[in-house]
Amino acid sequence: MTDEFYMKRALRLARRGEAWVSPNPMVGAVIVKRGRIIGEGYHQKFGGNHAEINAINQVTEPIKGATIYINLEPCTHHGKTPPCIESIIGAKPARVVIGTPDANPIVTGKGIEALKRHGIKTTVGVLEKSCRELNERFFKFMRTGIPFVTLKFAQSIDGRIATASGHSRWISSEQSLKFAHALRSHHDAVLVGSGTLSKDDPELTVRLSRGRNPLRVIIDSHLCISLDARILKDQDKARTLIATTNYADREKHARLADLGIEVLAVDTDKNRRVDLMRLLMELGKRNISSVLVEGGAAIITSMLVEQLPDRLVIVIAPKIVGKGLEAIGELGIKSINESLRLAYRKVRRLGDDLIIDGRIEKKTP
Repeated sequence: MTDEFYMKRALRLARRGEAWVSPNPMVGAVIVKRGRIIGEGYHQKFGGNHAEINAINQVTEPIKGATIYINLEPCTHHGKTPPCIESIIGAKPARVVIGTPDANPIVTGKGIEALKRHGIKTTVGVLEKSCRELNERFFKFMRTGIPFVTLKFAQSIDGRIATASGHSRWISSEQSLKFAHALRSHHDAVLVGSGTLSKDDPELTVRLSRGRNPLRVIIDSHLCISLDARILKDQDKARTLIATTNYADREKHARLADLGIEVLAVDTDKNRRVDLMRLLMELGKRNISSVLVEGGAAIITSMLVEQLPDRLVIVIAPKIVGKGLEAIGELGIKSINESLRLAYRKVRRLGDDLIIDGRIEKKTP
């Protein structure tokens, strides 16, 4: 078998931790000796053992002389767990194959150097593109300190997210709803605007899929939220943060704080609304590495105007609504050459719906 074969196995293992490990990266490890897998593991939960340790603990025979495949450079620092590099070196493998160097500046290159320094043959860059794509959220956050932003919405085939009367439940299929809940579990936070909150009164929790509840972030520039909103309940299960401005009602601010809700005053944009980039920076300071934006139309449009999303997930239902609420409003685009361009990552059918998963090609100023 080739290095690529075993690295693909490591990547499949790594993906199993997607709903549980953030803000850590997804990592899988496979240990091979004489053409046989003698141990494998993945990072299962934030705060738990890393993939390499789980693989080492599972081996059926001594690792000495074996090859260890890991999709990400092993850590060299003490965090919630001891550095993996010490256990790997102690196991005395003949070779270590790494998909890509770590993006964390306190790790980058140090694990690779340590392996070579101890005489362990080290190969770096096997399926590197796939390894980087798997952990694109982690890589962006490590590089910028700003969360990776996924913009997701469901629409009819003619681009509507609601009818002219405002009715929107349910545009997408049951299978797509389950997919949406799984997507929430893959992000540290889920974000909506106050309009969506007042219209739909969502819980924004993970109920139709396995995984952790994300931090629920509401953009409410003037604190119009009802104190009876469902999102204010059960803070022990899922926390809520309301992003507002210094123009908001201070008495309402105090009442929300009494309910255990964090209210964050963010700098305003030119329209005296929450500045979205400032909000993302504040979330980054709270170690929120990824944000799923679920709407509504005003937030979707503002995010696109400012070119903040990294990923776009559109659920297209085979329904025609006619006149209704458009998913995306005015972007100020005057010619086709100015349009935002989407690079497809995956297009698939789910139930009756079509899921388009792409990355927005960022324009340079």
